[in-house]
Order: sequence, then C-alpha cells, then structure tokens
Amino acid sequence: MRVQNLSTNIFREYDIRGNAENELNNPVVELIAQAYGTWLKNHGVKSEIAIGGDARLSTERIRNAFMNGLVKTGFDVINLGLITTPMLYWSMIDLNLDAGVMITGSHNPAEMNGLKLGFNRGVLWGEQIQEVLRIAQSGNFSKSEQVGKISQRDINQKYLDMLAGKFTPFKRKFKIITDSGNGAAGSNARKFFERLGCKCVGLFETPDGHFPNHHPDPQKRENLQLLIDRVLHEKADVGFAFDGDADRIGVVDNQGNVIFGDRLMALYWREILQNHPGATAIIEPKCSMCVAETVEKFGGKYIYWKSGHSLIKAKMRELKVPFAGEYSGHMFFADEFFGHDDAFYAAARLLRIMDAYPEKSLFEIISEIPLYPSTEEIRVPCDDSKKFAVIERIKNAALKDHECSVIDGVRIIYPDGWGLIRASNTQPVITLRCEGRDKESLERIMSDIRQRVLAEKLPDFKWTF
Repeated sequence: MRVQNLSTNIFREYDIRGNAENELNNPVVELIAQAYGTWLKNHGVKSEIAIGGDARLSTERIRNAFMNGLVKTGFDVINLGLITTPMLYWSMIDLNLDAGVMITGSHNPAEMNGLKLGFNRGVLWGEQIQEVLRIAQSGNFSKSEQVGKISQRDINQKYLDMLAGKFTPFKRKFKIITDSGNGAAGSNARKFFERLGCKCVGLFETPDGHFPNHHPDPQKRENLQLLIDRVLHEKADVGFAFDGDADRIGVVDNQGNVIFGDRLMALYWREILQNHPGATAIIEPKCSMCVAETVEKFGGKYIYWKSGHSLIKAKMRELKVPFAGEYSGHMFFADEFFGHDDAFYAAARLLRIMDAYPEKSLFEIISEIPLYPSTEEIRVPCDDSKKFAVIERIKNAALKDHECSVIDGVRIIYPDGWGLIRASNTQPVITLRCEGRDKESLERIMSDIRQRVLAEKLPDFKWTF
C-alpha cells in the first residue's frame, strides 16, 4: 500500500508530527505503522508493542489506525489508553518490551498531533526516523501469515505505586497547586502528590482536547497566570504545571515567580553533584549562564549539546551522565530514575530539595541560583523548507565578527551575554533567546539579534524580559 499524500515534512528530528486531519489521516497513520513494524522486525524485535495516547481530540482515531497498521505486520499490541508519555516509557521497562508508541501533540496547537516511536527503552530519532520514512515510501512492508492481536491494559495504579516508592515521606507538609491544563496529567497528578503527603489543589484536571482554559504549554508565561493567581491566593508552597503529555514541568514559587527550566536544572545539579562529584553536565544552547556557573561552582564539568529530548537522552547514555534537562522543562534523571523525562518525578525531586531546607521557602532557595536579565524563548514563523538555510546564513555572517557556539543553530557570544538563533525541530519556526549580565547589555544583544533575523525578511516580533 502506498499513500499519495504522505508528507515528508512530518518526519522530524525526533518524532513524527503534523496536522492531525490533513497530514495524519487514517491511511497515512496505517502506512507509518506498517513501516515502523517493518523497521522493528528488521532490528530483531519480537515482543509485543505498547501504545498509548494523550487527551487530544484526534488521538483515539490515530491510535486505532496505528494499531490496525501494526497488527498487519504480525505484532501483538497492548493498548494502554489515555496515558502520559512518561507512562509509555515506563511501560516498556515494566512490561519488558522492546517497543512502544505514544500518540501526542505535546505542547503544539490543538489541531496538531504526533507519534513518538519507541525502541530499546528510547525513541527513534534522526536517521532512524528517516529509515521509517523510506520504508513507508517504498511500500515494502513485513507481512505476517497471522494478524496480531490487540489487548487492553490499565497501568495507572502500578505506575503511581512505582513513582511514590521512589520517595520517603517528606517532613514538611507541603501545600501545592497543580495545573494539568486539561491534558493527560490530570488523571493522576493529585493522586500522586497526595500519596507523598501533600495537600494538593488541582486545576483543570479533566482531560479535554479542546483545552478550554489555556493551552498546555508551561514554557509560555501567559499559560501560567491562572496557576500563579491560585498559588498566591492559597498561600501555597509551590505550583506545578504540566504540558499536554506530562513530560515537561513548569514551576511557580511561593511568591508567584516562574522558575524556568534552566534555573531549575541548576538547582537539581547542586543536589546531584553532592552524590556524583565531578560529573559532566549536558547543557543545551537555550540555557542561562547560571547553569554552567553552578555546575562549575559545585565541582562539575559541562558540555553544550543539541536541544531535543531524544538527542540529549542519547548523549546522556553515551557519557553516562546522571542528569540533564532542557530550558523547555524536560528533566532527565538517571541517578535514581530511568533516564527519561517525567514531570511528576521532577516535581517530587524539587519537593525533596525543599524538604531539606525546612526553614526556607522555595523563593529563598531558588534565590541562591543567579538570575540574569533574559528574554523568554521567541518563536518566529519560518517555513520548514527554508528555516535551516536561514540559520546557515545567519551563522556564517555571525562567525565573521563574533565568537559563536554552533552545536545547534548559532549562539553568539558577547562580552556581557549571549544570543541564540536556531531552527526548531518540532515546528515551522525559528527560536530566539538572549541573556545579558544586566538590562543594558541585554538590550544591546536583543537589538543585534533582532537585526540579524529581520535581515532574512522574517516577520517582525516583540521581545519580552
């Protein structure tokens, strides 16, 4: 079977993602499933395959179409239903499976959806995804005399038992607010934190793919305002926000300040380096200077590496690193966990840090991590077919007059800060971020970065910091 409207643009660096109705219609999804099943057989996989999905309106349809395609290649499939991405990762470990599939659009617009294709307790990325594309284009699929079977399994309780078992009871009786954004986290968030002895107020817990209250993207400050208001009103110790599939965390301290992923990483590293002295930190280019400074201060080393959960997890395994994270809120713990991103686990690790300082609020604890003036991440529209060429031109121009890191896009180094311009691997956008030692230096850096982007005839944009 070949499908004429198979878009190559949906096969991205570390997942498959596109418009649910146009690019991920049922024939396309079945085609990808058969290509994935063929790829797995070519790599010796014989086990069952777990599959789950988030709360998006298109997820159930896509999951059913994907299962129909997989069973044609002879694989038995375990349907886990509505779950988070971390639950899918853990299911492969708990059920001793070599493969699993998560249907999720994560933080992308409601009309989007996607496929994370699991293999060997990781996910396919880079060239592996391109191999699946080539199989899909060829139509040369593995055929089985016997069609696979589909079974159902509920792993919610066992997953919560596993997570809660990772922590001893806290001495402090925390009051927390959780914001699930009507995503997949809402089914389990309050249950988990109450297991840890917390008093938990849950916001927008009912999974609803219309996302009626706000979009489930905790990286954007406007999506956190309702959480901030509730933290202040309830005089809570901390607020946690989760993205649509609960692999990314957003944090609000007791004074209503947003703690973005880079400063959160620095706080985690401060704890982890006590048990792993001299460890190497993997830092992605969007991160604040405070991460490298904190790692060095507490005796660690660091390298910069490409953004993207699959790329970072692969680098972690290569270097045997105990922890890594992303500015966007992905946190990967391998010291006491499984190395994959789980926002519930990351939240509990923060509570454990807070529990170690009973006399201090989260605001006081995080104040020990430097906070430099910076912008949030800015996303400038740029067609997928053009964005990498745009970055290449900007990079070549910047290298003529500045020191630059070019591991992922171009991070231009200034005497008093830095500015990043890179192509997103998940959306048709170019992402920007800047940081300076003070507001004046930040404004100079922002002005220079803006001019470099506008020279490429990209849309004008507004900075916030």
